[in-house]
Amino acid sequence: MDLDTLRDDYDRVADTYVALGVAELDGKPWLRSALTAFAEQVRDGGEVLDVGCGPGQVSAFLADLGVDVRGIDLSPRMVEQARRRFPALRFDVGSATAVDVPDGSLAGVLGWWSLFHLPRPLLPGVFEGWARAMRPGGLALMGFHVGDGEQQRTEAYGGVPVSWTTYRWQPERLAELLTAAGLTVEVEQRFTEPWGSQVVIAARRRAVGAAAT
Repeated sequence: MDLDTLRDDYDRVADTYVALGVAELDGKPWLRSALTAFAEQVRDGGEVLDVGCGPGQVSAFLADLGVDVRGIDLSPRMVEQARRRFPALRFDVGSATAVDVPDGSLAGVLGWWSLFHLPRPLLPGVFEGWARAMRPGGLALMGFHVGDGEQQRTEAYGGVPVSWTTYRWQPERLAELLTAAGLTVEVEQRFTEPWGSQVVIAARRRAVGAAAT
């Protein structure tokens, strides 16, 4: 799948996504706890980038916890929804594959179930870009579907036509990619949800010259 197709798919589903309350955090205390722990570690360090922010609900949660957060999303319609719902926050169109910030400028990066449509060969470059964007000691938090292989979908969120692929990952393989990108995995937290096994991974940017562990 190319990113233009993915953008168009999410433009089509954005309104229904919001109407259905997809990915809202109400009733999900364990996910909120992971975000709260992340917020505690990044809120005094500068800007945090919520990559693939969708309609902005997770950015808003972090902002309520005192985080200086900005959201980006590939879908212009998702960004419109985020700006409408949370007008006090900052949202822009942008891609996980090309984070447009100065090197070493971010306290943290969030990829909250926003990378699972990216073809596998793109992920190493994404993590390398995030590592460059964060200052030493900066923290990345990501959520993924756990498993092997991928699933093709032709409709989503109330029957809206889409043509995307969901890539599942084993946490061990993600840890290898993060380590190679200059990040050190600190936490792997597994969840079993109605839609299958999930993992939240926190990884910190190593200081320049620090050895991988």
